[in-house]
Amino acid sequence: MWPKDLLGLRDLGAERITQVLDTADVMRQVFERPVKKFPTLRGRVVVNLFYEPSTRTRTSFELAAKALSADVTSIAVAQSSVVKGESLVDTARTLQALGADFVVIRHSSAGAPHLVSRTIPAAVVNAGDGANEHPTQGLLDLYTIRRHKGRIAGLRVLIVGDILHSRVARSDFWGLLHLGAEVAVAGPRTLMPEGLERSYGIRRFERLDDGLEWADVVNVLRIQRERMQRGYLPSLREYRARWGLTAERLGRLKEDALIMHPGPANVGVEIDEAVVHDPRTVITEQVTNGVAVRMAVLYLMSGAREKDGLVEGAAPEAPRGAGHAGGGTLSS
Repeated sequence: MWPKDLLGLRDLGAERITQVLDTADVMRQVFERPVKKFPTLRGRVVVNLFYEPSTRTRTSFELAAKALSADVTSIAVAQSSVVKGESLVDTARTLQALGADFVVIRHSSAGAPHLVSRTIPAAVVNAGDGANEHPTQGLLDLYTIRRHKGRIAGLRVLIVGDILHSRVARSDFWGLLHLGAEVAVAGPRTLMPEGLERSYGIRRFERLDDGLEWADVVNVLRIQRERMQRGYLPSLREYRARWGLTAERLGRLKEDALIMHPGPANVGVEIDEAVVHDPRTVITEQVTNGVAVRMAVLYLMSGAREKDGLVEGAAPEAPRGAGHAGGGTLSS
């Protein structure tokens, strides 16, 4: 049985992560249908509560919920009672009283989704909390890798850039390690949290070029200047020179390497325009996969159960490049 909430990947475990990826294989095929709808969440209410700006995550949750036939509403926090002093707890209780079945929350404070989870009986999905975790981004990264590589176990994955402020990095760490990947980081020491080796068993490359030659997958992180309260970098020009994935550095990568970025990218800083358009880059596909993965998460959290773990109906074919598709089926 799935837990009530999805708050992070640290405690989700390999079995449930794999279940999400298998389910996303099936959900992704909704994009190939004339009617892009499944009835799974008909009559359920999904509320997006975003205290921070978002395009990809908020929109993909909206599309995912609508594709599962849920009623969806998004709260514009800047125009809500929050500006009048309403607390997070009071807002959560108000949403519950209005009939919310799922609350998808993004907040600048680490632990905010956990507080909401303890406050209301509705299912809570963490859409990013401070620099803690971003579990659905981690899941879509895993899913994108598996679709191209057919597996996660044994792959060498390099995460580059602002690790210190990155909730994506933390979710990627846990997900990749749960599924048996080798993980390494590269970036300025000022943007590295202490104890990476001790806490995660992750190696660090002192030179980006060495890490690029080692890696099967490279995930480039955004420099999060909005979270930096002091001088972490001498200049963006120096950062690009030492740690940016530039066109000149593409030659260091394996021919079948995968290049990823959670977006939005600071093009010309951590990644060059030429790299964004390189055939090995899958940034746009990550966005598409985000809808399928978030559909899978909402579906599994809804409690929908059949003998094979998916809704009853006609079994679709597994997508090209999938490591292993789920064995169940979906109704149309």
